[in-house]
This record gives sequence, structure tokens and C-alpha cells, in this order.
Amino acid sequence: MFNIIVSKEIETVCPNFVGAAVEAFVENTPYSEPLWQEINAMGEKYRATLTTESLKQLSGIEATRRVYRACGKDPSRYRPASEALIRRMLQGKPLYQRDTLVDLVNLASIVYGYSIGGFDADKMVGDTLTLGIGREGEPYEGIGRGMLNIAGLPVYRDEIGGVGTPTSDNERTKIDISTSHLLVLINGYDGHEEQVRANAEYIVELVEKYCNGRDAHYHIYGKNE
Repeated sequence: MFNIIVSKEIETVCPNFVGAAVEAFVENTPYSEPLWQEINAMGEKYRATLTTESLKQLSGIEATRRVYRACGKDPSRYRPASEALIRRMLQGKPLYQRDTLVDLVNLASIVYGYSIGGFDADKMVGDTLTLGIGREGEPYEGIGRGMLNIAGLPVYRDEIGGVGTPTSDNERTKIDISTSHLLVLINGYDGHEEQVRANAEYIVELVEKYCNGRDAHYHIYGKNE
């Protein structure tokens, strides 16, 4: 199990932050039709109930945007991933289909509105991750985005550098078709532990349902440590 440390600099801008780390051993597949039926159903629901403006008022998204501003980052230029995914749905654009693990992490983010990082745990260096704030000039290669300016973004770091932000995870630790040890980090900048816990339990269900998840478990970290 990974040890997750929330730094003082994050506690300063978000004293109520609460996160969840989900781990499981999994079997990834290129595509899952029933999973995509769930994803498309959520798209239909949101198109009937949300707009690209009201979307920003969802608790997890609103809180993440607030923390971005507190850290000095423009949340409309560097959108939290959950907002970007739902916004894409509302615009009638198809979500990118990657593989079953990535797709189910995206679904979990869409359903609860939290920005969620999905990682190949075996690519992490060390067993401790620290949540801090990105620095000027800090190297970070976002998945499919090239080098990303993460100054002012919340960032998880392992022993050798950044692995995940609410905007984009890092190429170095990304999930691929061979991933067998999954780590998922849920970012509850709104401090709603019950919702964060429900999101973690939902991910456990999805992993067991679609990726033959074994030994799936989670732990809460942050304000109640």
C-alpha cells in the first residue's frame, strides 16, 4: 500500500482536502462494450441536466477550480480533468477511448465530478507519494500533451518527480494494456469525505466488474489523518 502525504502547502490552500487511494490487481483489455454503455448513459443524463456553465458548480469541480486559483493557476486554461471530460460530453463530442482501465477511471471521474489519477503502480519509484504544488520549470510530460507547465498546479510526486495533477497525469507512470497493478487517486478538494469514499467504492466495483480486479481496497488520506 502506498503512503500518501499531503504537504503543508496544500493544507494551506485547502485545509479540508480529503483523498482516497484505491489499489487493485487487474487484467486490462482494449475495450469493454458494457462499460461504454454506462459511459454513454452518463453523457445522456448530463446533457439533459447540465450546461458548460452549471457544470462548474458541481462540488468537486468548483472546489478544484478554487484551489487552482489559490495556487495561481487559471482553471479555464488548465481545466481539471473531470470538468474537461463532462464538458466534452455536453458539447456532443465523443470521449477518447483508450483501454478499459483508463475508460473506467474516466467514468468514475464523470459520475462523481472529482479529478482522478489512474496509474500503473509498478511504474512508481518508491512507496510514498507526496501531494504538493508544482514549481516553475519543473519537468512534467502530460499524457498526450507533451511538456506541461505545472507551476501552480497540485501535483503528486514519487521519489523522482511528478506523476499526477488534476489536469493531466504523467507519461512515465501511465496505464497501458499490460498494467496489472492499478493505483487510483481521488482528489476531494471539497472536503466531502463521504463522497470521496463513495467514489472509491465505486471504482472498486468497476474494477471487479470489468477488469477482474483482485485484492481491491482503498484508504482515505488528508484532513482526518
